[in-house]
Amino acid sequence: MDFLTIIQILDSTIRLSTPLLLACLAGLFSERSGVFDIGLEGKMLIAAFFSAAIAAVTGSVWLGLLAGIASSMVLAGLHGLASITFRGNQLISGVAINFLAAGMTVLIAQDWFRQGGRTPSLIGAGRFAPIELPFAGALADVPVLGPIYSELLSGHSILVYFAFAAVPATWWILFRTRFGLRLRAVGENPAAVDTAGVSVVGLRYAAVGIAGILCGIAGAYLATALQAGFVKDMTAGRGFIALAALIFAKWRPWHAMGACLLFGFLQAIALRFQNIDLGGLIIPVQVMDALPYILTVVILAGFVGKAIPPRAGGEPYVKER
Repeated sequence: MDFLTIIQILDSTIRLSTPLLLACLAGLFSERSGVFDIGLEGKMLIAAFFSAAIAAVTGSVWLGLLAGIASSMVLAGLHGLASITFRGNQLISGVAINFLAAGMTVLIAQDWFRQGGRTPSLIGAGRFAPIELPFAGALADVPVLGPIYSELLSGHSILVYFAFAAVPATWWILFRTRFGLRLRAVGENPAAVDTAGVSVVGLRYAAVGIAGILCGIAGAYLATALQAGFVKDMTAGRGFIALAALIFAKWRPWHAMGACLLFGFLQAIALRFQNIDLGGLIIPVQVMDALPYILTVVILAGFVGKAIPPRAGGEPYVKER
């Protein structure tokens, strides 16, 4: 394997890990506040559809992005209403959101565009264009560092840079601000936070809202940057892989980035090497496609160790009177 091939695989790793990272950070905010979010997949899916649909109709990818965030926020609000206000089962609420998004996106897409549950292909201003970093072209011929800068670091859409910038921002918010301290405290001991005069409900809704925004950006990235439109079930389990990465990272931002890059690397390998011939034994493409999901289970089963979620996670808070 030559150096250029390695750069190409790593470049694909960054692109493929971006939606996982955004969804993982979304789950991090939500679950740190004590609200488990199985509905990451559904929020990403509905955001992918509405971002692609609005971008196709208006020709503006930025309007598509806003539509994707808004649609994800609606489902996040439903999840908050069910699990925080009405104190319902958070896991069931998340699963319901996934089913709702899976059915709604295909139904609306077929009604609007009549293309078998997909949107028209996005072109021009309907997609996020890659950004070339300064001097990327001039440094391309420099040995080793040139390809790393011009091919690996440069040439991504603005949402990729936003996703990786969100990691230190998330760390700072959670561990260096009063809001983050209160958010983590709500996930561990909501009664103590309530006693201090801070609204548990308000903090949890804020966390669920942030999760909705990040899932909206993740879904919009899938449909308007990574691909050129929406197709049925295009999230392909990424929301669940993001949850696995969150558990693997033990609810820590920097570790979450590492876990998402690992899963993105597995997907890049699966896409790059298909129908491998091992001395007459051909590994079919289906096995390579399933590899990221298989290794997700293996990693979680054998290498995570004891992952302890926030103590108040999954439990509705009932204010004592």
